[in-house]
Amino acid sequence: MALSPLSRARALVADNRRMVGKLVAVTVLMFGFGYALVPIYRTICEALGVNVLARAEAQGGEAVGNSQVDLSRTVTIEFDANSRGPWDFKPAQAKVDVHPGEVTTVMYEFRNRQSRTMAAQAFPSYAPNVAMAHFKKLECFCFTEHVLKPGESKQWPVVFVVDRKLPKDVRTITLSYTFFEVGGKTPAEPSAALAQPALAVKAAS
Repeated sequence: MALSPLSRARALVADNRRMVGKLVAVTVLMFGFGYALVPIYRTICEALGVNVLARAEAQGGEAVGNSQVDLSRTVTIEFDANSRGPWDFKPAQAKVDVHPGEVTTVMYEFRNRQSRTMAAQAFPSYAPNVAMAHFKKLECFCFTEHVLKPGESKQWPVVFVVDRKLPKDVRTITLSYTFFEVGGKTPAEPSAALAQPALAVKAAS
């Protein structure tokens, strides 16, 4: 028996209501699942011994880079700067004592003593060599060309972490930077021998 137009309309409204009810139920379930993810994640982290969220909250939201610090060990990091040229390049401090896993920041200072712009670059080296694989730099000015104007001074940070897997017998690490000018990047400073002929030509004209 065919339904009347009014019956079909009522059936359509009922179907729409059931569909809306299902969508609302799915939305509530999804919201509840998302809300429960944080305590679930915290429980899993605590069970695995990671506990990242709890440590971040305990530290007031600061970076979790220090969450796995080995307080039973202290490693001395010595800083060195190799530089040959008309500029000043040195670490702001000669050494620092750190715990493996501890995020540390040191500064290197540079000043261009030339009367011209220069492009320069630094490369690091480590002693002993075994320390290289366990010295993790999070931020470094090395391997990047820097352009400095005449007389310009700059400070660059080195942010690093000493891996907790560093061999126990390594108690001192020397981080050394060799800083050199990159040739062909900036015009060379004119020498007196080249400047004299130029002045003579200008005077003759």
